[in-house]
Amino acid sequence: MKIYKKGFNYCFDSDACNECAGNCCIGASGYIWVSPDEILKIAMFLEMSLDKFYEKYLKKVKYRFSLREIEYNDGYRCMFFDTQKKQCKIYSVRPAQCISFPFWEHFKTNIKEVENECPGIVRL
Repeated sequence: MKIYKKGFNYCFDSDACNECAGNCCIGASGYIWVSPDEILKIAMFLEMSLDKFYEKYLKKVKYRFSLREIEYNDGYRCMFFDTQKKQCKIYSVRPAQCISFPFWEHFKTNIKEVENECPGIVRL
């Protein structure tokens, strides 16, 4: 299914996810920002206390929180990316940052970068 977003000169073919190895969840290290509401939803989904969730899955970056990453091959992966099944373990409660990919403001002027990362990008 092709998804379009106003202001972007490409669309995203979500069917490409079936053939992808999780490129949006694997690669260079970065931040996977989560809001307090998202933290609560994920912790509840995992049936964990907030204290345990903060300790196990989050890192504090100044005044914000990011999901931790794990070293993987020559880079990193999100802690919640299942490398065997090639899917997100918390997909139904994933953060807004993940939901909005590949329609990030940065990619409006860096289309080549998102094309290299995501096989579902189709230029308009």
